Amino acid sequence: MQRLAMDLRMLSRELSLYLEHQVRVGFFGSGVGLSLILGFSVAYACYYLSSIAKKPQLVTGGESFSRFLQDHCPVVTETYYPTVWCWEGRGQTLLRPFITSKPPVQYRNELIKTADGGQISLDWFDNDNSTCYMDASTRPTILLLPGLTGTSKESYILHMIHLSEELGYRHRHMFVKQVDMDHVMKAKSIREFDKRFTSVMFGYRTIDDYYTDASPSPRLKSVGIPVLCLNSVDDVFSPSHAIPIETAKQNPNVALVLTSYGGHIGFLEGIWPRQSTYMDRVFKQFVQAMVEHGHELS
Repeated sequence: MQRLAMDLRMLSRELSLYLEHQVRVGFFGSGVGLSLILGFSVAYACYYLSSIAKKPQLVTGGESFSRFLQDHCPVVTETYYPTVWCWEGRGQTLLRPFITSKPPVQYRNELIKTADGGQISLDWFDNDNSTCYMDASTRPTILLLPGLTGTSKESYILHMIHLSEELGYRHRHMFVKQVDMDHVMKAKSIREFDKRFTSVMFGYRTIDDYYTDASPSPRLKSVGIPVLCLNSVDDVFSPSHAIPIETAKQNPNVALVLTSYGGHIGFLEGIWPRQSTYMDRVFKQFVQAMVEHGHELS
């Protein structure tokens, strides 16, 4: 950090001298506009590299899980470079569905009707062409659960399926649909939505009962298998103050990867983030690490 600060000070000093010279020349000739643009670009680059691009915070409750992630899932300790023109949380959250591509995926749907009249839809990607696991009985299965209003067609789900296909695995998508959407869509806040939709669908007496029971914090201490959680501290739906950091430190099976930016399921990176995101890279490395090296944690 000291070396970086020194380099930035030197760069700023050289930039000031350069701009001063260029402005003097520009008043009598040309190039002032180009100089200002160049100066702004360099200043923005300095700000981005010093304040925006940062390594995520890795929080674990055990040294062995921490070493495992650093050895087999190094992306969790690498610097995350958010998209330079869209690094703020709300922008990442809103633009992610429109910017990222949707890989072509052919599902096999299985519809299960439950005893209470509901239904469960499973969208299978069997990956029968897998060269790594040609025997379906030994082929690892990845279960993907999209968000409350998401489906198997969400771009982030399709990207995860595409990455799992590369690894030779197969996913299963699951969601339940049993509610009067006309009433739900009149909600004007997330709390109203949960009150009309989520708490009713799962049979809770009040919205507060649902929030208490749905919170993962009381259950983190009981997690018995390795779990990696990715969250951005600028997530508009899951803000930093709601992240159970201290609770996670008490369980050796839990690890939190907290990025400074990324929004809600955004994690865009690169100049034009069409093909993959930071979340995709975390997903691929972690599932591959668990399938191929998970025995090291037992």
